[in-house]
Amino acid sequence: MRVIFAAGGTAGHINPALAIADKIKALFPESEIKFVGAVGGMEERLVKNAGYDFTSFRMDGLQRKITPQNIKRNIKAVHYYITAKGYAHKLLKEFQPDIAIGTGGYVCAPILTAAAKMGIKTAIHESNSLPGMTTTMLSKHVDKVLLPNGDALAHIPHKEKCVITGNPLRSNIPIEERSSALKKLGLPDGMTIVSFGGSLGANKISEAVAQLVKWEQTEAKDINHIHSFGGNGKDMFEGLMKSVGIAPDERFRPQEYINNMYTCLCAADLVISRAGAMTLTELKAAGRASILIPFPQAAENHQYYNALTMSKSGAAILIEDKDLTPELLLGEVKALYNDRARLAEMEKSAAALNVPDATDRVVSNILDLIK
Repeated sequence: MRVIFAAGGTAGHINPALAIADKIKALFPESEIKFVGAVGGMEERLVKNAGYDFTSFRMDGLQRKITPQNIKRNIKAVHYYITAKGYAHKLLKEFQPDIAIGTGGYVCAPILTAAAKMGIKTAIHESNSLPGMTTTMLSKHVDKVLLPNGDALAHIPHKEKCVITGNPLRSNIPIEERSSALKKLGLPDGMTIVSFGGSLGANKISEAVAQLVKWEQTEAKDINHIHSFGGNGKDMFEGLMKSVGIAPDERFRPQEYINNMYTCLCAADLVISRAGAMTLTELKAAGRASILIPFPQAAENHQYYNALTMSKSGAAILIEDKDLTPELLLGEVKALYNDRARLAEMEKSAAALNVPDATDRVVSNILDLIK
């Protein structure tokens, strides 16, 4: 079996493709798999690290806000797309895949459009509750549209092509018992909070977390808290700690990056984070309650819709970035600290949203297409 993947831009697009590729390779070891992404994108590093063949096109996205600078960018993006269409046709003709699979990113458009015109079977997987422009545009051309949940289905016009599969996770994701994860981290017993959001646009999260930790260290002294302030947030967060009078100790661990994220998620009773598709997929797999603060500059505000799916199901508390204050976050955490039964119900709701066989469902649909 010969399979070509088009994926790029974010880990939420790339990691599902890697999970699908891993499964195909496990079932059919002789399969030939090729990835296509944008020049200089994170997909190049992630795909090569996973051991798959990678080819890149120069691609850029269309800017919705009309400014003189964005008009120039859009002209360049159209030029890249026209050029990429020729590259895509040549690549498909040489590789001769049985199927072309897109999982998001601008590179999907030239690959899947060319494949459909050449009579190659096509499928696109969407990981967000609000399908992106690429998925919506391609849904009329591809053979199957694979979706994470029912909320996404409402936004696709060609519903006859749609199948709800959930979001694939790579099989090397370790899900541990909470007690085991706490022990591995060397944390004492007690409610454990993990907070992160990256440094980009996350200053409000760190400001609110600093006040939350002040309450933890002065009043609720049995709470463990791991907080990632991101690569550009070190000086800012150190200043915040000094200004509110908090410091790292046995229970409070501020750090630039969380390199053992899955262990931390498994140790957590509560996660405070943005609402990227893969983060939420991992929260559901681990069955963890969360307070979600969607990144407002995410394309088409899709993180808000991801968080909305979680909050409607009782798995998360949704706080929009514009509404976030230290007082609001502290109030929500205090309420959960004092109501462990509600926290436990949120965990159950998160676990109920998990689709543990999502990768199998995706691969089954792929095999149905190519017989």
